[in-house]
Amino acid sequence: MDPALIGSGFNAKIPNAARMYDYFLGGKDNLPADREAAERVLRLVPEIPIGIQENRRFLSRVVRYLADQGIRQFLDIGAGLPTQDNVHQLVARYAPGGRTVYVDNDPQVLVHARALLQQSPDVHVVQGDLRRPEEILTDPTVQRELDLSQPVAVLMLAILHFVPDSDDPAGIVARIRDSLVPGSHIVISHVAVDDRPQVAPDVEQVYDNASAQFVARLSSEISPMFDGLDLVEPGLVNLHEWRMDRPVTEPALGRVGNYFMCGVGRVPEPPTR
Repeated sequence: MDPALIGSGFNAKIPNAARMYDYFLGGKDNLPADREAAERVLRLVPEIPIGIQENRRFLSRVVRYLADQGIRQFLDIGAGLPTQDNVHQLVARYAPGGRTVYVDNDPQVLVHARALLQQSPDVHVVQGDLRRPEEILTDPTVQRELDLSQPVAVLMLAILHFVPDSDDPAGIVARIRDSLVPGSHIVISHVAVDDRPQVAPDVEQVYDNASAQFVARLSSEISPMFDGLDLVEPGLVNLHEWRMDRPVTEPALGRVGNYFMCGVGRVPEPPTR
């Protein structure tokens, strides 16, 4: 165990959503409780690893797209445990000289990220909670490292489905949107249960005993998160349908409906009077 986690509220017996995600990706930063919980979810939705891999591929395509739009500042909220092709690595590839700030509220994620990134001068890690976006945007490191008077990309991948309705996820996105200058972009990916709503309660029950509550939503409940934004083509679609640059070879993707939605919204210019 990393000594930095001691005294941080770490409990090896409680499944951790970030470590479960790592297990779904085939990583090694997970514990027996995480693996047990993840296997329970996989018995209900065995294609989850496919969706998570597609989420990583979407991230790569979307950073490339944003770089092509001239974006050089990236704020990744709910960054999760480091894995291959992290945002800062994609930024270095597609937007050399760009800056990345990672935000998470999970102590283990913060420990791993800071250890990985301590030699990266253009990358920074801050503790923050998506449910309090104003605190993130006014964080001294965010303020120092990102010029919020210029366009920035805010990434919220696979995080909003851990925000309960009582915290108003669409309202959270709107508050972030209203804090950004025109030309900024908001990127969202969110699990959708349109294709298999009958298993959603059992999946939610697994996460009820984990570090984060999973909220099953239909795609119609995800689309309001883009209100007030100019939705970039092709709109709100499945991960593998967003500007895909390769043929779909995974048979499971051809058999499902809406399963993991994503979209990119551009902050518009204010209306003229």
